[in-house]
Amino acid sequence: MNEPRPATRTLLFVYGTLKRGEPRHRYLAGQTLIASVATVPAYRLFSVGDYPALVRRDNGHSIEGELWEVDEACLRVLDQVEGVEQGLYAREPIEVLPPHDGANVATYVYRLSVDGLPDCGTRW
Repeated sequence: MNEPRPATRTLLFVYGTLKRGEPRHRYLAGQTLIASVATVPAYRLFSVGDYPALVRRDNGHSIEGELWEVDEACLRVLDQVEGVEQGLYAREPIEVLPPHDGANVATYVYRLSVDGLPDCGTRW
């Protein structure tokens, strides 16, 4: 008899509307909050209006957010919510500071131009 395959879990860094208390947090229902974390100083956060845009930059900052453990079904929904197929965001690896450095962490990185958008500093 075959044993059922364990569900794959992904560590996901969220920094904007998916965080606790934000409008899209409901999409993380049933998932596991690991900790509040920050990225290595290689990213910038810009305001697109109702949501933030995280991009990698040489002159980056350490961006504050939350680390969640999410299952495959949740990731499929989040990919739709974040507009991955439309090219708005891409789910990519991201580096976070200790004690979670070295972990395989993903996040949603903005794919469109941020030219002219206001910089949000280190937190949305």
